[in-house]
Amino acid sequence: MGRMTSPSLPELPPVEELLAGLRVVSIPMRVRFRGVTEREAALLRGPSGWAEFSPFVEYGPAESCRWLAAAVEAGWGRWPAPRRDVVPVNATVPAVAAADVAGVLARFEGATTAKVKVAERGQGLEDDLDRVAAVRDVLGPAGRIRVDANGGWSVREATDALSRLAAYRLEYAEQPCAEVRELRALRLALARHGTDVLVAADESIRKAEDPVRVAREEAADLVVVKVAPLGGVSRALEVVGECGLPAVVSSALDTSVGMAAGVALAAALPELPFACGLGTVALLGGDVTDAPLLPRAGVLPVGRVEADEALLARWAAPADRVAWWTQRVRDSWAFLA
Repeated sequence: MGRMTSPSLPELPPVEELLAGLRVVSIPMRVRFRGVTEREAALLRGPSGWAEFSPFVEYGPAESCRWLAAAVEAGWGRWPAPRRDVVPVNATVPAVAAADVAGVLARFEGATTAKVKVAERGQGLEDDLDRVAAVRDVLGPAGRIRVDANGGWSVREATDALSRLAAYRLEYAEQPCAEVRELRALRLALARHGTDVLVAADESIRKAEDPVRVAREEAADLVVVKVAPLGGVSRALEVVGECGLPAVVSSALDTSVGMAAGVALAAALPELPFACGLGTVALLGGDVTDAPLLPRAGVLPVGRVEADEALLARWAAPADRVAWWTQRVRDSWAFLA
C-alpha cells in the first residue's frame, strides 16, 4: 500500500480493493444544472462505509485523483469529530426562467437562503435580474440571496452586474470572475463604487494548486469549499484554517452518500456563519438511499448514509459506463499511488 498525499489521510488501499465494491449509477437531473442532465457517480464500499467518487466527466486524472482521495477517506478512514448535530443549507436556483423559480425553491423545504446561478452562457444580465427578483419575491424581505457566476464575468461586467443586483440585498457573489487577480481588482472596484457586496472564492480554491492564494492576496471576503475537489474532509479543514476567512461548504451535485461528507465538513468547522450549499440532492431525480439528505426546516442532519441495494440497481449505469468509471478509478489511483 502507498501513502496518500496528506498525512491525515488513511493508507491508500490497492486499486483492486477499491474496485471490489464499485457501483456506478446514472441519475437524471430535475433541471439542467452546470450543463448536466444525467449525473453519473461511482460508489465505493470500504470498511468505514459507503463513499462517493464522482468528478465531472471532463476532469482528467490529475484533478480526479483528489476526488478519489476524498472517497478513500470516507470509505477507509474517519472524518473529524463534529461540533454540531445539524447544518443549515441554502436552496440552489439554476439558470431557469423567472417563472420557474417558485417551483425550484419549493423543493428546498424550510430554506431561507438561496444561491442563484447567474452569468449563464446564452443569457444576459436582464435574465439574471429577473431571476434574482423572482427569488426575492418568493423568499420575502428576510430571505438571504447569494449569486454564483462560476467565473463568467470580466471585472467590468461583474462591477456593473453587482451594482445592479445589489438592489436585491445580496449576501455575497460567488466567483464572479475567473482569476484571483480579477477578484482582487473587483473588490477594489466595488469599494470605489460604493457597492456593498462581499466576494466569495470557489473555483479559485478548489481548482487551485495554491488554494490559500486568494486570502494572501486579499482577493476574497470568504471562501467556498467542497470536500471532494480538495481531497477530503480533513484536507478541506486544513485549507479553511490556512485561509483564515469565513467558509461556506458546498457540494458538487453529489448523491446523498457524497453529500454526507460535505455535511461532515460543515459540522466540523469551528464557526459556520453562513448556510451551506449542501441541499442539491433536491435537484436530482433520484438517489441511492431511501433516506435522502434533503433539507427539513432548512437543515441537514450529520451522519453517514447507507446506500440501498434496490436503488443502486434501479439507477445502475450501463455496462460501457461502468467500464469507463472503472478505468477512471484506476487512472486516478495511479496519481495517488
